[in-house]
Parts: sequence; C-alpha cells; structure tokens
Amino acid sequence: MAAIDSEAFLKDLHELREIGRFKTGVHRPTFSPQDMQSRRWLMDRLTACGLEASIDGIGNVFGRHPGPGPHVLCGSHIESQNEAGWLDGALGVMAAVALARAGLPVDVCAFADEEGHFEGGFLGSRSIIGDLTEAEIDRSRSRNDGSLLRDALKAVGLDGKPRLRLDPARYKGFFEMHIEQGTQLENAGLRIGVVSGIVAIWQFRITVTGQQDHAGGTTMAERKDAGLTTVRLLAAIDAEFPRVCGERSTWTTGRIVLEPGAPSIIPGKADVLFQFRDVSVPVLERMEETLYRLARETNRRERCVVSVEPISKAIPALCDPRMMEALSSAAETLAPGAWQVMPSGAGHDAQNIARVMPAAMLFVPSIGGISHHWAEDTKDEDLALGIQVLGEGVRRFLAG
Repeated sequence: MAAIDSEAFLKDLHELREIGRFKTGVHRPTFSPQDMQSRRWLMDRLTACGLEASIDGIGNVFGRHPGPGPHVLCGSHIESQNEAGWLDGALGVMAAVALARAGLPVDVCAFADEEGHFEGGFLGSRSIIGDLTEAEIDRSRSRNDGSLLRDALKAVGLDGKPRLRLDPARYKGFFEMHIEQGTQLENAGLRIGVVSGIVAIWQFRITVTGQQDHAGGTTMAERKDAGLTTVRLLAAIDAEFPRVCGERSTWTTGRIVLEPGAPSIIPGKADVLFQFRDVSVPVLERMEETLYRLARETNRRERCVVSVEPISKAIPALCDPRMMEALSSAAETLAPGAWQVMPSGAGHDAQNIARVMPAAMLFVPSIGGISHHWAEDTKDEDLALGIQVLGEGVRRFLAG
C-alpha cells in the first residue's frame, strides 16, 4: 500500500471548494446544480482511484473497491447548508478518497442530504441501510421552497433509479472524518479528537394556545397572550435544564412562530420547535420529563394552554471500542499528547451506519468553533495530520 498523499488530499478539498463557492465557503444545497456538479466531479475522482463509481436513486455517490477484503466503508456528505462552510461533510468524503488512492480496501460513499434540505433528514444514509420508505420519499418536501422531493429527483435524472443497499457482511466497520464544529479541541490546544459517541437529538413541537385580540382594547388583566406564555416557559426550561442535564447536553429553540404575527394583535397561538441533545439516554429522559413537568406547571399557572408533541427521538450512537483504540493509538503515534477522546455534539451519517455495522469518527479542530457558516475553516496542517491519523488508524484496525 502507498503512503497517504496529504498534498493530493488537500488539493482535492480545495478543488471541491470551488464548486458552489460562496465567499470563503460554499453553497451546495441538495440536488441544486452546484450539488449535482460536485457529485459528477466526485464520481470522476472515484474512477481515477480505481473504484467502481455509481450514483443511486436518492443521490448517494458510491465507489466500490474491486479487490479482496476485509473492507471498510468510509465517507460523509458533500452537499452543504445554505451559504455555509467548505469542510462540513466534504472533509470526510475526500478523506475516504485519499485512503482509496493509497490502496486501502475502502469503499467510499457520499451520502445524500445529510444536511436536511428535505424533510426526513439523513435521507442518503437512512436509505442505504433500508430505513427510508417510498412513502416517505413521496411525502418529503424541501425545507427551502416546499417543492416535492420526487420532483427534485426527476429534475436531476435520479427518479426511478434503484437505491443502493449496504451488505454489512462486506465490512469490518465504517469510518467518518469530520471537523469538530465546536471549540473543545482548539481551546485545549489539541489537534485530534477520537469520538466516543454521537449525540441523539430529541425534537419537540410546543404549542401555546391563547386568545387573539386587540392590542389596545384588551386590558392586561384580560389577556391570554400566547407570546408571553411562550417566553416564560422557555425561560423556565433554560433555568431548570442545568439541574438535570449532562456535562455536554445542549438545548435549542430553533423556531418560534406567533400567529397572526402582527404588531397590533395579541398573539393567539405560538408554534415552537425545540430540541435537546446528549449521548446518554437516561440524561435525555430526565430532560424530557423536565420539559413535560414545566409544561404542566405552566398550564396550572397561565391563562394559555401548553401542549408538547414529540417529533423525533433518535438513539445515541456509541463508537466501536476496537475502532476507537486503533484511532487512539494512531493519534498517539503521530500526535503524541495532542489528542483526546470526546463526544460529538452534532449528528452525523455515522450514527445511521452504526445501526448495521461498527462505526467510529475522527475530529480535527474548527477555527473559532465556527460551522454552518461560510467562515468555517481548519488549518491545512491540521487537515493533513488528520488524514494521516485516519489512514494509520484504518490500517491498524484492518490488521487487528
């Protein structure tokens, strides 16, 4: 096997960065012209590495190693958030290409729509493990413009193509390299993170129902203001969650919609999208119970009515101990004292692939912790170190 070519790896990353370039980042929403150009570009790279390249009916780009195993699967995604960073996802795909170029027995996959431009989330990695139904594809719409996923697939020539299904027996495990998307490594002066587990995201819709009324004619004593009740409930959640959460738990109010949303009308309804994340199910369950308890307390105290509806409750994905050990030993050899074991605070395709085979992830630092923004960046020397650690870790795992 050849050595990992860090220079070629960085060249590929920077070339891919030019497709859909936006300021210092990229804009490649799923199935956009820029996204499809990047998928065609990737297929050429896979073929050049000696892999059998294909694209399936949900947009997954796959490069199959033609030689004997044992094989590993490696990859991530290449579409981006809107006007966002150049490394999120793309790093993991081009890292997989670098391993294949070095002659490792690697299948490469760029999973479609990890970024969730279409309803359902993680469409590519869920499809490839058999967890995406045709009915769900029929229902799914773009979160950007409301267009149907079926129409998007037809427009890019993918509708009717078969969807690839992984054979877990082919693989010893799955590796995904990624930027941290946080500040733990940078703040600690470290260069490599061996991921211990990927958080589960539990999402809820909170509905607050009051009474729409005139902002001047209705006295404060008479009001059933859904907006104010919402603010007080969210403040109570923020005050109580630190008592029940874990060390790396996070919670986010991603959207608040007040109806009818006019300056001179008391809002009669509020629709809130709320989520929390952790790698521990008991912690998630404590946070969920606290959320419901605070909703009950609000209903006893306020004039408005609060209801909480679960939207989705994922399962945390713990990384495989043997794969972690291979990455850890490689990190200690190549970056002694400059690495740590850490959880992932973001969701990744690896959490779906981990449902059918062992999986592990490797992090490199994010400058300033910035991600999902065009200013996202990582030093080239950290990217180069990361690919060397990943390559050595994969070699050790395959030899073990």
